[in-house]
Amino acid sequence: MKNVYHSADSRGHQDHGWLKANHSFSFANWHNPDRVHFGALRVLNDDFIAPAMGFGTHPHDNMEIITIPLVGALQHKDSMGHSAVIEEGDIQVISAGTGITHSEFNAKTDQQVELLQLWLFPNTKNVTPRYDQISIRDLKKENQFYQILSPNSNDAGSWIYQDAWMHLGDFSQNTSTTYTLNNKNNGVYVFLIEGEAVINNQTLTRRDALGVWDTDSIAFQVAPKSRLLLIEVPLSF
Repeated sequence: MKNVYHSADSRGHQDHGWLKANHSFSFANWHNPDRVHFGALRVLNDDFIAPAMGFGTHPHDNMEIITIPLVGALQHKDSMGHSAVIEEGDIQVISAGTGITHSEFNAKTDQQVELLQLWLFPNTKNVTPRYDQISIRDLKKENQFYQILSPNSNDAGSWIYQDAWMHLGDFSQNTSTTYTLNNKNNGVYVFLIEGEAVINNQTLTRRDALGVWDTDSIAFQVAPKSRLLLIEVPLSF
């Protein structure tokens, strides 16, 4: 097993007043040549957006974009005709394909919204753009990992144009558990949203991350009140 540790304070940080952004990989004005991507995972942004503020209309193409609100709600509008609010307990998936424009604003006037946004390189370019938004509340399984995204449209959760899987884990008690990779040639980027966990003798605390590869399974020791996001992606694509 090989791994790379990314502490929370090693991320890029930008404070625009209305937006406090944290970048696990090079993004916008922050560039780190050693932190451009982890396989097909290009972006993992941890954003805090002030009430009623947000991103005006902007374009994307040939990227799989996954948004996971952690606190609050986000108002979305796009060139495909969608206008929706995504809240904690939802995920949104956009396959930008041949190109879209969209805007994203905090839907609340009295509460900041906290969200994770991930971009993955697709395995098929120039597809017809698509939009999906689902609740993951019914998928949740206490003290174990549960799938929220995969390459397969008939699996639990949403799907994208990439051989990638995402799982969340919400732990209320000390738990020993194992994640088995869907493809042993993939890697897994483990992002600790809250709490504490130990992986391969590496302790992670809030917003730390560990990229793991050259293994077919990963063992976890997870503390109570912890939440993890697992992102399994091809390392070559």
